[in-house]
Amino acid sequence: MQQNDIKRVLISVTDKKGIVEFAQGLQPFGVEILSTGGTAAQLRKSGIPVTDVSDYTGFPEMMDGRLKTLHPKIHGGLLALRDNEEHMNALKSHGIGLIDMVVINLYRFEDTVAKADCTLDHAVENIDIGGPTMLRAASKNYRFVSVVTDPEDYPKILAEMKETGGKISEATNFELAKKTFQLTARYDGAISNYLGLLTAGSPEKREFPDTFSCQFAKAQDLRYGENPHQKAAFYRENDPQLSALSNARQLQGKELSYNNIMDGDAAWQLVSDIPLPAAVIIKHANPCGAATSDGDMTEAFRKALAGDPVSAFGGIVAFNRPVDKTTATELAKIFFEVIIAPGFAVDALEILGAKKNVRVLEIPASCDKRSSGYDFRRVVGGLLVQDRDMDNFDIRNAKVVTQRAPTEAEYQALDFAWRVVKHVKSNAIVFTTKDQLVGMGAGQTSRVDSVKIAKMKALLPTEGCVLGSDAFFPFRDGLDMAAEAGITAVIEPGGSINDAEVIQAADERGIAMIFTGIRHFKH
Repeated sequence: MQQNDIKRVLISVTDKKGIVEFAQGLQPFGVEILSTGGTAAQLRKSGIPVTDVSDYTGFPEMMDGRLKTLHPKIHGGLLALRDNEEHMNALKSHGIGLIDMVVINLYRFEDTVAKADCTLDHAVENIDIGGPTMLRAASKNYRFVSVVTDPEDYPKILAEMKETGGKISEATNFELAKKTFQLTARYDGAISNYLGLLTAGSPEKREFPDTFSCQFAKAQDLRYGENPHQKAAFYRENDPQLSALSNARQLQGKELSYNNIMDGDAAWQLVSDIPLPAAVIIKHANPCGAATSDGDMTEAFRKALAGDPVSAFGGIVAFNRPVDKTTATELAKIFFEVIIAPGFAVDALEILGAKKNVRVLEIPASCDKRSSGYDFRRVVGGLLVQDRDMDNFDIRNAKVVTQRAPTEAEYQALDFAWRVVKHVKSNAIVFTTKDQLVGMGAGQTSRVDSVKIAKMKALLPTEGCVLGSDAFFPFRDGLDMAAEAGITAVIEPGGSINDAEVIQAADERGIAMIFTGIRHFKH
């Protein structure tokens, strides 16, 4: 493949990180720099020779900067095929010079519209026109023009130029062009999504846009999908502040599988919903263990494991506090596919390091934001989109519907049960104490079966436990069965046509019951 001399570069950036150093790095190669506005001013201030685009084109900026780079001397210099005689003759006859590289990043449209006080007029003014136009033109002509949109690429570009005497290869240009079209696709998608929420003449936004565009970057290819005959890859959102498995740092172990990622995400989402120090064990997307402690993570783990040590084998364990040496010693006694935490002590990693295949993931301390926005579910021929179930309901605001109100101890247990049941596949029933998952019934076609399974799976005493239900009891049979298991209090949404019958059953059994008015189906 050919290499292209870099003799003229157009620089116009919103994100000015590293731009001065990059421009300084171009100087030894005798590169002419064209620039605009604030970028030109910053480069000049740093002693770097710059030609204003308006001087280069002979045409002044106008319309508050809306028109400055949309000119034949810019786009002709970007689009001309260097090996096409007709193109080169046209440039010569019209006095148009070649532009060999553009360094551009765009107005921060997504950041602009994310502000609560952003108006439509302000949003429209932050739609970049000249930038995407130059990027697309240069990328189309990648065989001859380099397109740089990411400050992280500056060192690599300069390193290649130093190695080749000021040239960039066509292979490098192709990779840069791919990255650029991905950028402009995301940018146009963000504009489309924003405008699609609006109706002309109305200040109100719709819940969902007319069309929906999203972009995820491939993090890795996976060995296979849910099953070995399925191919798969993992893609992540571009949000480094998101407290999520997508931003985890793998400290050791084999590559993550499709099912590892699914279960790891479920584990982290549940443990993140528990404010007290907690440990959670996930198997096939459902919690088989969950517990809290007063700060002793080893105790939390032991209690989580005691809920169902058989199912825990080969599962995923997650902590919402750092893992210390004592906890790691306990973890090393059992086979887990993945261990997740916001941090690991050095001596804890030494212990876990003896189990080479165990995947150890650290959610970076800088990740402090829970994901809101949309959840997606693919169906054949379409996409289901909903906002995420991020409700943080205060159970003290739940309606007491029985003759007996919960005791303070029962309220604490009901709070824990409500946090856990949200993350169990429907129909979901959990039996808990104030700090431990005791029994769980998930994914059943009838709620009474879920109660039956929760009792059957319980290895610890259920007498004195509370029950959390992700949706209402349609009949009293489930409540009666819970009473026979020794359940003393129930939290559920309410809303059944048979609520009165269920409440009567609770009163007959001396069970306290509260209605949240909120359902937590998880399919």
